[in-house]
Amino acid sequence: MTETLLAWIGYLASGVIVLSMMMSSIIKFRWINLIGALLFSVYGFLIGALPVGVLNGIIVLVDAYYLWQIYRKTEVFEILEIKAKSDYLKRFLAFHNQRIQGYSPGFDYNPDKNTLCFFILRNMAVAGLFIAQREQDTILKVQLDLVLPEYKDFKNGQYVYVQLREQFIAAGYKTVIAEGNNKNYFTYLKKLGFVEEAAGVFRKEL
Repeated sequence: MTETLLAWIGYLASGVIVLSMMMSSIIKFRWINLIGALLFSVYGFLIGALPVGVLNGIIVLVDAYYLWQIYRKTEVFEILEIKAKSDYLKRFLAFHNQRIQGYSPGFDYNPDKNTLCFFILRNMAVAGLFIAQREQDTILKVQLDLVLPEYKDFKNGQYVYVQLREQFIAAGYKTVIAEGNNKNYFTYLKKLGFVEEAAGVFRKEL
């Protein structure tokens, strides 16, 4: 193997490690860090630097262990319905406004009697906020589906749209509509079973 190729493996490993440090999600951090450490371990053994190879091999095992712990852990999800004009809700929205505008540009909270709000609790910690509007009696139109960075692994969405499905149906809802202009949000909706019926407009039948 040429020195140039070896050098590029080292650069790639370094880049992946740096990328992992930028992840706010612990799961993404562990996966990307594992890949970076694996590349560094291979690089270390290829250039004969045994301490580098062994140390990063150990890091791979540590990342793999914690990922195994994360995926096997049984988490408790709950919803905490909150009044649309709650002072705490207003403060929560103000505190996270910059993140909300980046995720859902132009979002403006103007509740009325048809507004539904609840916090998503994950092991009793606030993991996200769901705000929707009841329209035409049977349609639930999503205004905000916010997941805090450390919990971005689709479990919140699965809980809201899959596990709470029967509760929504019992409340009279038949359809969920979500709109947006964020590609990451579109990907999230598609993974949860939404179908795009128009540009930026997604529908899910309950």
